[in-house]
Amino acid sequence: MSYPIVNKESAKELGIIPEEFEKIQEILGRMPNFTELSIFSVMWSEHASYKNSITLLKTLPRKGKHLLAEAGEENAGLVDIGNGLACAFKIESHNHPCAVEPYQGAATGVGGINRDIFTMGARPIAQMNSLRFGSLDADRTKWLMKGVVKGIGNYGNAFGVPVLGGEVFFDDSFLQNPLVNAMSAGIVEHKKTISAVAKGVGNPVYIVGSSTGKDGIHGATFASADLTEDSINDIPSVQVGDPFQEKLLLEASLELNETDAIVGMQDMGAAGIICSTSEMSEKGKSGMRIYLDKVPLRQSNMHPWEILLSESQERMLVVVEKGKEKIVETIFAKWDLNCEIIGEVIPQDKLEFLWHGEIVANVPASQLVLGGGAPVYKRETKEPAYYQQYKKFNINNVPEPKCYKDVAWMLVNHPNIASKRWVIEQYDTMVRTNNMNTNLPSDAGIVNIKGTEKALAFTLDCNSRYVHANPEEGTAIAVAEAARNIVCSGGEPSAISNCLNFGNPYNPEVYWQFTGAINGMSKACIKFGTPVTGGNVSFYNQTQINNTIEPIYPTPTIAMMGILENKNNIMSLSFKSKGDLIYLIGKSENDIASSEYLASWHKIKESPSPFFNIDTEYNVQQVAKNIIKGKLIESAHDVSDGGLFITLLESAMVNNLGFDIVSDAEIRKDAFLFGESQSRIVVSVSPKNEAKFIDFMKTQNVDFSLLGHITSQEIRIDDNSYGFVKDFKADFDTAIEKKFN
Repeated sequence: MSYPIVNKESAKELGIIPEEFEKIQEILGRMPNFTELSIFSVMWSEHASYKNSITLLKTLPRKGKHLLAEAGEENAGLVDIGNGLACAFKIESHNHPCAVEPYQGAATGVGGINRDIFTMGARPIAQMNSLRFGSLDADRTKWLMKGVVKGIGNYGNAFGVPVLGGEVFFDDSFLQNPLVNAMSAGIVEHKKTISAVAKGVGNPVYIVGSSTGKDGIHGATFASADLTEDSINDIPSVQVGDPFQEKLLLEASLELNETDAIVGMQDMGAAGIICSTSEMSEKGKSGMRIYLDKVPLRQSNMHPWEILLSESQERMLVVVEKGKEKIVETIFAKWDLNCEIIGEVIPQDKLEFLWHGEIVANVPASQLVLGGGAPVYKRETKEPAYYQQYKKFNINNVPEPKCYKDVAWMLVNHPNIASKRWVIEQYDTMVRTNNMNTNLPSDAGIVNIKGTEKALAFTLDCNSRYVHANPEEGTAIAVAEAARNIVCSGGEPSAISNCLNFGNPYNPEVYWQFTGAINGMSKACIKFGTPVTGGNVSFYNQTQINNTIEPIYPTPTIAMMGILENKNNIMSLSFKSKGDLIYLIGKSENDIASSEYLASWHKIKESPSPFFNIDTEYNVQQVAKNIIKGKLIESAHDVSDGGLFITLLESAMVNNLGFDIVSDAEIRKDAFLFGESQSRIVVSVSPKNEAKFIDFMKTQNVDFSLLGHITSQEIRIDDNSYGFVKDFKADFDTAIEKKFN
């Protein structure tokens, strides 16, 4: 069996820089063979090792009273939710695969994140996703979006977990490089949690699930390099998914978890067998001897290095207690899945891979993984010139619109503001009957924990435009908005997982953005008591077109979970009755910076992030918690993208009610209606509770003001009619759909 020659040039082709190639030789005490070089290539890639981000990631708050596992300890975050139950949740990216093959890239992203949950022994109960595309007028965007949404829908629907919601954002910076971030959450009893660990000398190592093919080979390396015009040639690096096989694997795994046979289990995602064997071994302070010729294959003539690096989907590695093999094999036979012993645990810190009796690779497990021998870097930072330029923005240089109705209609029809119905209707939102938002829309997705009084709240949040304008403040706003969404839904923010999407870390301006985002996230997570349970870093999100490299807008997506101790306290965003009073909690600012209104109506992209004060935000959220618990309000909805007008409209459209409000004479009308200054919540109050509401609010150190009242159908602002809710809703619901007709 012949292999390519190993030298600096071949190492470079695999993404290994000269100093790393020298370090590999030092670790092994010799020149690696091609299989070993391929192992280091994927395990030391950015995607697997976090070599350019781990130093900063370690500065994030990682401890909390409800955390059962700190970031990096398990496949996903694990949070105590009471009643002897824990929630496992995580968000990850599948950006590069989706850029070249959107359907399979998105489908396998959903499959991979769900496996991370059920390999911990948790049954997935909820999914969400965060998507970024270029302009929806571009044919490429339509092709990408159709494929991604169909891939998510087809895989998730067949697998049988409801999608609670998510976000979709359009900007030219994502035209060639979309972002596809998928989140999954599951429930497990504390005592039934499974760790990704290999221990117990002589314990057998099984590969279970699908057969192994050539799909996804060097996928981790592919995800750790720039996208170029030639990336389409890397389609073999995109995996192929089978949701029905995954459903079988889920049920078999959870049935196996009811026995005492499992020592450890891990999903085979990025880097396949080599990643699972090395990470499980390092965690268990052990090693493995693996017989690659025993791995079930679906393609002939596969080389050992291809088997090791394959990212074929729906596979897991399971370490079983010796003597209990029959239990495992019987369960997987019942579900008609592969279940083959391919090795055993050994006491030494090494991974020994054999092919028909010949050792084809011998590497130390501890030297491959994060926190072990993998290289760690902190790159150069440089403040971009645009940052100071954006600060020069002056609202007084922007003319007020001649017709506010025209602005309102523009926003309602803008893809970033309009309903994402075209997307969500392709997902199964009602399977398993625990999605509580079906008839009760709220700012966060709510999932019922059956058999308890509890429910869980989930949200995904990030405004890429804000983060680009000011990475630190923009990321703090993303955390704050996520917490605000949880609070407005009646929940208590608990923890976050993150998906950090940035350009090339070797670009000092990109690394400056990344550093600022980490600082902002840390500040906000500490303030809101939401430690980081883990997540994903996705660098190299940029496109080379005609020799020009442009990074995406930085997008640190925040996935936050919260707990509702009593599911009867869910708060809806919808207006309930004509005549109810509409109040604003928080204060509107004379601010239109980074708003959709400024970017889309005035075509001005150069402005700072919107006004934000983290202490004010915290106080507003504490007040909102109390008035919800005190049952003083009928609805709550946070003010975010599109400003106050869109917030009011979204609350009105649910029950086809209108609103009549008066703008604040102290600030510009466009800032009042369409500005996106933070820390504001719109609530509705029934007349019978108004006195109690006002009395309570007067005791709080938070601004609040009466906006107006709910009408039967008409929208009126400052005694001017803007039309009827049903007409706005008709456009709002179909704006994206029309782009595909």
